[in-house]
Amino acid sequence: MPNKSAAQPQASLFDDALNPAPASPLTENHEPRPAVTAPTGGYSAKDIEVLEGLEPVRKRPGMYIGGTDERALHHLFAEVLDNAMDEAVAGHAKVISVRLDAAGQLTVIDDGRGIPVDPHPKHPGKSALEVIMTVLHSGGKFSGKAYETSGGLHGVGVSVVNALSERVEVTAWKDGFEWRQAFTRGKPLGGIEKLGPTRKHGTAIAFMPDPVIFGEGVAFRPARLYRMARSKAYLFGGVEIRWSCDPSRIQDQTPSEAVFRFPNGLADFLAERVKDIETVTPQPFAGRYSRPGETGKVEWAIAWTPAGFGEADGFMQSYCNTVPTPEGGTHEAGLRAALTRGLKAYAELTGEKRGVILTADDVVAQAGSLVSVFIRDPEFQGQTKERLSSADAQRLVEAAIRDPFDHWLTAQPKSASTLLEFVIERAEERLKRRKDKEVARASATRKLRLPGKLADCSGNAINGTEIFLVEGDSAGGSAKQARDRKSQAILPLRGKILNVASATLDKLGANKELTDLLLALGVQAGSKFKEEDLRYDRVVIMTDADVDGAHIASLLITFFYRTMPEMIRSGRLYLALPPLYRLSHGTKIVYARDDAHRDELLSGEFKGKKPEISRFKGLGEMMPSQLKETTMDPSKRTLARVTLPRAEEVVEALVEQLMGRKPELRFQFIQENAEFAVADLDV
Repeated sequence: MPNKSAAQPQASLFDDALNPAPASPLTENHEPRPAVTAPTGGYSAKDIEVLEGLEPVRKRPGMYIGGTDERALHHLFAEVLDNAMDEAVAGHAKVISVRLDAAGQLTVIDDGRGIPVDPHPKHPGKSALEVIMTVLHSGGKFSGKAYETSGGLHGVGVSVVNALSERVEVTAWKDGFEWRQAFTRGKPLGGIEKLGPTRKHGTAIAFMPDPVIFGEGVAFRPARLYRMARSKAYLFGGVEIRWSCDPSRIQDQTPSEAVFRFPNGLADFLAERVKDIETVTPQPFAGRYSRPGETGKVEWAIAWTPAGFGEADGFMQSYCNTVPTPEGGTHEAGLRAALTRGLKAYAELTGEKRGVILTADDVVAQAGSLVSVFIRDPEFQGQTKERLSSADAQRLVEAAIRDPFDHWLTAQPKSASTLLEFVIERAEERLKRRKDKEVARASATRKLRLPGKLADCSGNAINGTEIFLVEGDSAGGSAKQARDRKSQAILPLRGKILNVASATLDKLGANKELTDLLLALGVQAGSKFKEEDLRYDRVVIMTDADVDGAHIASLLITFFYRTMPEMIRSGRLYLALPPLYRLSHGTKIVYARDDAHRDELLSGEFKGKKPEISRFKGLGEMMPSQLKETTMDPSKRTLARVTLPRAEEVVEALVEQLMGRKPELRFQFIQENAEFAVADLDV
């Protein structure tokens, strides 16, 4: 063992620089030591650049608004609108106007107290208005005296707008007079002007973004401004926001004028989002919380839906002091915790033992959630305030929502039980997916297990192979004899499969016909589907050419559409077209697809003749040679490819109407289309 006391001090990484070896020009390995020379360029006090006023903002705009793209441009509007909203939330403003003129200049007006215009004590010769517009970290929101809660806390919002605008004009109606001052690129064009007496009060800020910063082609989008203004009105029921835009700047359906006023706040916001969507409970869970003497306020609105919200299953939008927080934060954590604990407590109260498996993700996965908090001195991550990090916000939201949610559940037991069952199903799906993943991992090296009734093809390559999903064992027997063993596989299905449009994933997993089908295809259903896992190039549904066969084909198409629509989009799903009739006269034999085709042949090829007509009762009634000739031989058959139209929402509506859980929709369809059914029956 080495003697610790004899250990030498560890050399510093800087030793060579601080204590160069004095003795030899050679190092210990006898290689020449490189010579140390002084840097050629000078570096002194004159190289230290000091950016004054608003120059740092123009030099590095990304540090203040996140960039110079279209999103950052509209952030300027958000900063000005936030200031007006702070006046409204503080109880000093009732009306906010937003105007976009033909030149692209944006103006925000409020009827609040007006920006102070008196001389600033720490900046001789400058008014408070000029200080606010030209000095970073200036404003009335630091001490909490002027604003109990506010969205702008860093004191850089409107001054950043001033710095990044080609021109800004500020008008203040204050102390019985109208005051105005203009700026360009952050610098005043002159002192503040006292224009004359007025009975108005409030502030107007008109600004034109600087093309030097944002580029010549970047301009405000009316549709985006319209949505931002409307969203703000939802966040505070006591404000009215008036929108106007010069018609020459509108290129879509955005109205040129509108008035936003939503007394019910987030409840109105959510009602607009879910107005055409089926919800789990008749009424959303919505409410407000505030107590006299306390600064913290909370508002929320939540609705659950099995249908999802467009491309997403659910969404959560949160706000702090009317500022959107797209990356969430502690207020969202409080909402999730309160909802989860409430549903678990209700499950325990009603004796539902499965409630213990619930997690926050299960509860909000298919919910549309809105939460807004008003707190003093919130802490955000970054100047753009995209995530709230105040620990007090989580405690406030959780305490505000917990009791109202408990009362909401117990007051409507039927809806509460429906919601609990819906959320538990989500949890069970999650556990099943995790179990399937574990099983898949454990069996990854095992031999592929295929259903025993599958007659697989002998070829190893996937290209050119196809699997026929055949109705019944009898038809399966004929198909097995008619197939090309190298490229065609046969999977007989027993009767009508499960209607997945009105069944849960648990029922789907317990259905043997469908699990055998998935095993044969080599894929998993839902989000785990991977097209590259398919064992065949084409999947062909082959059923009898009658009503029952059409029903089975409809169930199978619904199964593929709901569980693996990517397979349909890639053009891999087909329908076989077996004939319904065989017409023969002498040596001539022709097959007819349906009644219409039969009549066409009788009036055409067999006109004036009396052919022998036989009707196939099903695929099992056909000789293997007939089935091969008419339906399975690629050189002679006709297949119908199943496709989805561009407007897939039409397909979803039709599937829900004809195959979904509501029989009244099917009854309505039958009533509306009864005349066609009568015509088909020749009644």
